[in-house]
Amino acid sequence: MNRVKKSHIFCLFITLNFICINITFAEPNSTVSKGREYYEKRGEIVWEVPSANKQIALTFDDGPDSIKTPKILDLLKQYEAKATFFVVGNRAEKLPDIVKRAQQEGHEIGNHSYSHPAFSRSSIKGMKSELDRTQEIIYKATGHKATLYRPPGGSYNESVVNICKQNELLMILWSWDQDTKDWASPGVGRIVNKVIQNVHDGDIILMHDYVHKSSQTVEALAKILPELKRRGYSFVTVSELLTNKEESDNHIKATK
Repeated sequence: MNRVKKSHIFCLFITLNFICINITFAEPNSTVSKGREYYEKRGEIVWEVPSANKQIALTFDDGPDSIKTPKILDLLKQYEAKATFFVVGNRAEKLPDIVKRAQQEGHEIGNHSYSHPAFSRSSIKGMKSELDRTQEIIYKATGHKATLYRPPGGSYNESVVNICKQNELLMILWSWDQDTKDWASPGVGRIVNKVIQNVHDGDIILMHDYVHKSSQTVEALAKILPELKRRGYSFVTVSELLTNKEESDNHIKATK
């Protein structure tokens, strides 16, 4: 009887030790997201940049596209607007000249992964590879590495945030009322109304320069740009939006 008890105790001891080892080496909070307030206060994720200036940041995901991206660039040039393009590495790899053109015309190039996977379900090694490959492709096309990252589908967790920090990338999402859902081809009017009716100073607007078999984003942008410009808005890159906000805050503090 004592031998049985001792055997049970020994097994329990081994099991507890095994659990402790797993806990020790497990990645803390690797699949946990702490929510917007937590990350926003720490400056680790940006959704929007509230400002007294009438500036907004247009952002385009999933490109480049051989036809739609150049048309978007033409419209931006026509209305003296700057934007941020979060490129997918395997598309940028095939169309480096378009990425280079965007950068040369004053637009910002951000990292949007290499193959657009669901990062919240990816391994750390896989996530890092996706980021690194795209960084290399962007650098090869433009001579600069991206400083901004947008996760596919806006999906993130603690691991994604940490990998961004380790790679000196700031994660950028978008204003909650400025998801145009143009990827679903909802109609030009709906895309236009979503932006026009909800616009606020410092908004980060989500659009896509690659949508399969759809030109609605281009058509909508041709209506959005002149209307918002008429209302006094200027269009800047995400980094410019962040810099202008920081300079404005510093000026306010200095005058107090």
